[in-house]
Amino acid sequence: MNHTKGGLVIFSANSHPSSREISKRIGESVHTHTHTHTHTHTHWLFTETRVQIQESVRGKDVFIIQTVSKDVNTTIMELLIMVYACRTSCARSITGVVPYFPYSKQCKMRKRGSIVSKLLASMMCKAGLTHLITMDLHQKEIQGFFNIPVDNLRASPFLLQYIQEEIPDYRNAVIVAKSPASARRAQSFAERLRLGIAVIHGEAQDAESDLVDGRHSPPTVKIPLLIPKEKPPITVVGDVGGRIAIIVDDIIDDVDSFVAAAQTLKKHGAYKIFVMATHGILSSDAPKLIEESAIDKVVVTNTIPHEHQKLQCIKIQTVDISLILSEAIRRIYNGESMSYLFRHIGLED
Repeated sequence: MNHTKGGLVIFSANSHPSSREISKRIGESVHTHTHTHTHTHTHWLFTETRVQIQESVRGKDVFIIQTVSKDVNTTIMELLIMVYACRTSCARSITGVVPYFPYSKQCKMRKRGSIVSKLLASMMCKAGLTHLITMDLHQKEIQGFFNIPVDNLRASPFLLQYIQEEIPDYRNAVIVAKSPASARRAQSFAERLRLGIAVIHGEAQDAESDLVDGRHSPPTVKIPLLIPKEKPPITVVGDVGGRIAIIVDDIIDDVDSFVAAAQTLKKHGAYKIFVMATHGILSSDAPKLIEESAIDKVVVTNTIPHEHQKLQCIKIQTVDISLILSEAIRRIYNGESMSYLFRHIGLED
């Protein structure tokens, strides 16, 4: 059944100025004859969020752009309320454009914990979201938490372009995985750039607590016990001597592991060290640690606002990914295939 398009509406959330900035860039890039609105108003009264949609959205295709600020929970509530407001205002479709999906690190069950990203996905769908556009989910399996279409875009083409255009002697570089867990991403970058790969092995991992909580009570039957893991000393598998080391990952939050990796690479002869990732959370004192470390540059995209961190550390640089978001919006609105945006993209990217 064919539906008459009522128009394209792009809303930007107001919890952080970066949402309005990226919304403006996307609005300028969306090539459509429909009128684009960006009028919403958000009140924060007595710690409550009140959203007013100042345009008619009846029968229209709505796209809500929300970047995650430092106050994550306020950001989430604003998005949910905006989605629900559009739903009750009879919008034809509501697509959330959330470049960084919050709570994505909490996508696995821990001791007596919960899978918070699953909870958030359920809340978004319940509020009325009909489609989600995001970028570089921490785990691809998060897409299965939704019962709506999810387009998980990739930032790797923009980061690869940065390497080729901004690092003149990148041919003398080696792509580094700071742990075996990120080796597949590093391998993907290395194969596209025709470069070598190195893996830092022996990095300390988050260990489960051994506190006695009732689970260590002896069983009634004899069960073979697993041999406890013993972490090997930190080594670098691969040659980085006299080379540029480019560490790649999806998220930079706590930078201690990146700083330690840079020190290890420096000891093994790397003369310049870059860190590249899609999402630059850079929380707490990350800018200060980066400034004092052996890292030469940290390159992240603008999926998360980090203007304040850039003022504290001149080593942080930003790559704009609004172009691919605007193209995804245009294709979804016009009913075009999204496969072009995923050309040569593998599961490991």
